[in-house]
Amino acid sequence: MVAPQITTCDPTIRPCLLTRGSPPRTRTCAPLLLLLLGLTVSLTVANPSCESSVSMVRNCKQLWKILDRKVSVPRRRITTSPSNITQTELPDKTMEAKCLQSMFELIDSGFFNETKIQEIANGATEMNLPIYRTNRKLVATKNGGLENPSPLVFNASWNREVPRAQAKRFNYPSLSGVRLPENEEDIAFMSVLELGELIKTKQVTSKELVRIYLKRLKRYNHVLESVVTYTEELAYKQAKEADDLLSQGTYLGPLHGIPYGLKDIVAVPGYKTTWGSTSFKDQVLDIEAWVYRRLKASGAVLVAKLVTGSLAYDDIWFGGRTRNPWNIEEFSTGSSAGPAASTSAGMVPFAIGSETAGSMTYPAARCGVTAFRPTFGSVGRTGVMSLSESLDKLGPFCRTAADCAVVLDAIKGKDPDDLSSREIAFVDPFSVDITKLTVGYTKDADMKVVEVLGSKGVNMVPFELNYTVDSVQGILNFTMDVDMLAHFDEWQRTGQEDLYEAQDQWPVELRRARVVTAVDYIQAQRARGKLIREVEKSFIVDAFIGNVTDWEKVCMGNLVGLPVLVIPTGFKNISEPPPTKSCRRRTTINAGIYAPPERDHIALALGMAYQSVTDAHKRRPPVDDLGPDDSIPNPPRAIIPPRRLHIHE
Repeated sequence: MVAPQITTCDPTIRPCLLTRGSPPRTRTCAPLLLLLLGLTVSLTVANPSCESSVSMVRNCKQLWKILDRKVSVPRRRITTSPSNITQTELPDKTMEAKCLQSMFELIDSGFFNETKIQEIANGATEMNLPIYRTNRKLVATKNGGLENPSPLVFNASWNREVPRAQAKRFNYPSLSGVRLPENEEDIAFMSVLELGELIKTKQVTSKELVRIYLKRLKRYNHVLESVVTYTEELAYKQAKEADDLLSQGTYLGPLHGIPYGLKDIVAVPGYKTTWGSTSFKDQVLDIEAWVYRRLKASGAVLVAKLVTGSLAYDDIWFGGRTRNPWNIEEFSTGSSAGPAASTSAGMVPFAIGSETAGSMTYPAARCGVTAFRPTFGSVGRTGVMSLSESLDKLGPFCRTAADCAVVLDAIKGKDPDDLSSREIAFVDPFSVDITKLTVGYTKDADMKVVEVLGSKGVNMVPFELNYTVDSVQGILNFTMDVDMLAHFDEWQRTGQEDLYEAQDQWPVELRRARVVTAVDYIQAQRARGKLIREVEKSFIVDAFIGNVTDWEKVCMGNLVGLPVLVIPTGFKNISEPPPTKSCRRRTTINAGIYAPPERDHIALALGMAYQSVTDAHKRRPPVDDLGPDDSIPNPPRAIIPPRRLHIHE
């Protein structure tokens, strides 16, 4: 059967004729309308007796007439084979609602109400269409698929038990001469390597450290709202096991007996894994996450499940909103809010967070801690809530770059149940000769880092990472949002999105993702492949120093899988201090050290070199300074702007 034809009086008119500058009324649903029109007409031809299909076509034809009259463009002529379709004049808004509702019924999404459908239509026109068009220009101008393959590759092997590489453990530096401080706060702000030396030399027990950190977690959580669950019983049990092993002569390494926290998207049997969401706040998963298993095997002691933004988006969760210890008037930003804030405030010596798009880099930068986002695939993700299989990464928040190296060494490796994880044999970062490295610095780099590394013998050169792909942010949005919706389809279909803590976040993005076509998703992945190849060609230095919170760099780095180390480099006074004579609140200054994939050791080595002669990472936030004139405004005066999408046109 021949498909019905859709013709126009002017052959230059395209389905996406309306531009971003068109009046809002005319932009509302014309692109969606054409999709619906093709679907409904095809359905009607296949089954002419279907009254609902006929009704859909009738509604769409009428709306098309309405839009024609409103935008003053040449009128479309629509020819269909069924002869029983008639046009019925209805009011504009009623017609528009019926048409859009019909489209969503065709893609089995009739559960959206009219308000949400209108929002999706507006968002799809404003956000999706520019991304579609840009990606098509980049990778879809030639047929046959001979160029720009997608980086999402299928592996038909059934063998998940990949042999572990015989990689040597890192050669940790000796910290002889470390002595136990008298003050508990001084103990709380010691590095992992320092605490490990105290335990190894039996100056302190794991049980004593657990007591100190649980005390701090409970003391400051009412201010920072960074803890979801205290794992007190488990912590003392694991601490006793660590102390008993040491008394028997068994030392498991630098994490032996060290307390830590996990972002609450990581499953631990017997405890709630809430994903930060009202919908899942009572959820208990009988799963032992891979990263938790690795840390347990290294002797580390879990003391708390720390805040994740609801469903790993930003810093809002069902129990509140996590604050920045350096300025409690600010929120921490990023979904790894709990790990960042808790590490910054000395509530844990290290924590595990995750990143899909800025969830580690942003809170680490704001809270003034050192954090490391490793090469994609370095750390297994079994038992961890998934946003996007090709973007999600786990990494440590610590006091120092050296601590990040220690934790990464413990958690890296192939996870048999995570098909994206790999056994990557990292070079020991403690043995890197940085004087043999050529390191670039971008225009937005912190020049203090450039000067310090140059003084240490590193060859520092001006550098810019060049690529032609101009839809980087859109590619990331499509990839993350569509993948996320696939994982939370039932959540959206059953209306649980209405319970979400921030209605302008996931609910809006995932509703818009519902109308991203399969073709345009794949085109986005092909554009991503082009980006990866161009970045690889342009990355001619061993590493580069750059802004770590620039949204373009965040998107690019996550799409390509680059490792990046976030380091605090200084502080400045806040813009609107409270009316006190001496306010210690500060805004942190940070830098990012970026390396090519699988060159994590280079970024870590450069970070260690920088921190060996600077002290910003040793500074302590003024979370105790809450005097009578230094209270917490609620809501804070410092407003964090929402994330924005920028398409280069």
